[in-house]
Amino acid sequence: MTNDETTSNLYMQRAIELAREAAAEGEVPVGCVIVLEGIILAEGRNNRESSQMATGHAEVQAIESASRKVNSWRLCDADLYVTLEPCLMCSGAIQQARIKRLFFGAYDPKSGMAGSVANVFALPSNHEVEVKGGIMQEDCAQLLRDFFIIRRNNCEKE
Repeated sequence: MTNDETTSNLYMQRAIELAREAAAEGEVPVGCVIVLEGIILAEGRNNRESSQMATGHAEVQAIESASRKVNSWRLCDADLYVTLEPCLMCSGAIQQARIKRLFFGAYDPKSGMAGSVANVFALPSNHEVEVKGGIMQEDCAQLLRDFFIIRRNNCEKE
């Protein structure tokens, strides 16, 4: 494993911890960290159910927190690590925040916009985001599978 892979896994592991926290609160288990100069600047996790806000995605939460900390919407030198391939809304937010690099875990064949369904980051834009998927992919995917198995089982009991 290279130094870059070790570093990516370290940040993704924290994102996975956040995803587990989200799952424990009944949220879809997605976690996100934003890293600037080797330090975790901000974190986010899904909170759509508890906030009853459509924008309650981990990436949006982390971007908003990071922007407040640096007092700017521009996160030009920041890297974003998220456990699930971003949706259209989150991909747009990543692009607009000028995130430098996106690292995601599990691919999302239903709504992933970093290559699975479409690739927002390949469209013409005034900012280019480097994208790397599949970081700790199996760990991230297993969290989601386990969550939805439990959710389906609870629905069948009702």
